[in-house]
Amino acid sequence: MSNVTLDKSQTIQVRYAEEATTSCCLSCGGAIDYAKPEKGEVLIDLGSGRGLDVLKAARMVETAYGIDFTKEMINASVSNKKKLRLENAHFLEGKIDQIPLPNESADVVISNCTINHAPNKQAVYSEIYRVLKKGGRFVVSDIIVDEKLPDHIINDPNAWAACYGGAIPESDYFEAIYKSGFRELEVIEKSESYQKVEVMVRSITIKAYKK
Repeated sequence: MSNVTLDKSQTIQVRYAEEATTSCCLSCGGAIDYAKPEKGEVLIDLGSGRGLDVLKAARMVETAYGIDFTKEMINASVSNKKKLRLENAHFLEGKIDQIPLPNESADVVISNCTINHAPNKQAVYSEIYRVLKKGGRFVVSDIIVDEKLPDHIINDPNAWAACYGGAIPESDYFEAIYKSGFRELEVIEKSESYQKVEVMVRSITIKAYKK
């Protein structure tokens, strides 16, 4: 792993460690609402942050897992879980391209404004494919860009932490999903382009099933 990648990862962790004790909104879509979790299902939230979506899902499903690589976010999630006494909610420290759960263990995977932080989007979607049961679904809200980012943005750790330095064009994003094994991708919603510093970005929410 290069020093540049390490700098990006560390900068992202610093940002979210600071956000763990705030009430700042960290989402870019309504993945959990579109996923429509049901009784008896197992749900995984990648980049679960303070655990709010996991705790919401825990009231609807059999078991809900939150995965986050920031220890402070995990601690905040566990604290919120204890306040609500939701014993079927579990929070695991880990990377979204190395999900610490078994093959075919989930009915639904959600993620909200997280996968843009991953250097290898295909690796993340391959992990989503691995942990989903046959017939399982993912619903992901994320950030994409209209055009490939210039190198000085791609190499800027602060841009990655701000949810746009790791964003890629829609065609590249979809290719990463298809290469991981998913088919028949559905775009649920996509925003108009808006400016993030010097680049044009969009939020997008997408869904697919593991056939």
